[in-house]
Amino acid sequence: MYWWDKLFLLLTGLVALYMIFRLSKAGEKLNKGAVAFYMLAFIVLLVAGVLLILLGYGILGSPLVVVVTTLIPLGLATGLVYDVKPEWSTGYLWFAIIGFVLIALGKLVPGLEGLGRVVLPIVHGIFGLTIVVMPFMAVSKGMAPGDFVWVAIGGILISLGGMALAFLKAGKQLLFFSEAVVLAILAPLLFVMALAYAWGLMKRLVAG
Repeated sequence: MYWWDKLFLLLTGLVALYMIFRLSKAGEKLNKGAVAFYMLAFIVLLVAGVLLILLGYGILGSPLVVVVTTLIPLGLATGLVYDVKPEWSTGYLWFAIIGFVLIALGKLVPGLEGLGRVVLPIVHGIFGLTIVVMPFMAVSKGMAPGDFVWVAIGGILISLGGMALAFLKAGKQLLFFSEAVVLAILAPLLFVMALAYAWGLMKRLVAG
């Protein structure tokens, strides 16, 4: 890992820290469930950034890291459902919990690796789709300002990065995303993703 990778990861952590602070002051502007899950996503993003700075990209192969970082899309997707479609929140929360438990079992319990290989892309795919669709839904219904779609853009960016990493772990390559390319763009991509999430959510927060 180069010094500029660490710089981008540090900036990502600062964005996450800022959003944790702002969300903690949200008060009645947002659904409390939405605030809680948004904060969860940024807390895990902050911790993940610090661990990457300290331990390097080698930890990305750790099953425990895969499980813990699942909380980032889980938190953001579930927060969006609470925010935009609160009537769906109970069912979606159960899906998120069950999906997370199955991923944890598949990654951490010997002999259940096949479960992890099947469940992980399905659950992450649904989280990703939720992160992309919900902001557009909110904007189209007049629930949030147009800049809220930046959350969806951040979701698209990190989904591409996640897919590229998944292909590499499977011993394949997605388009031109070789291992060198993925590792070169990962830290800047995380920073841009964090900025997109932060910009969209701040506009939502200010609009109330």
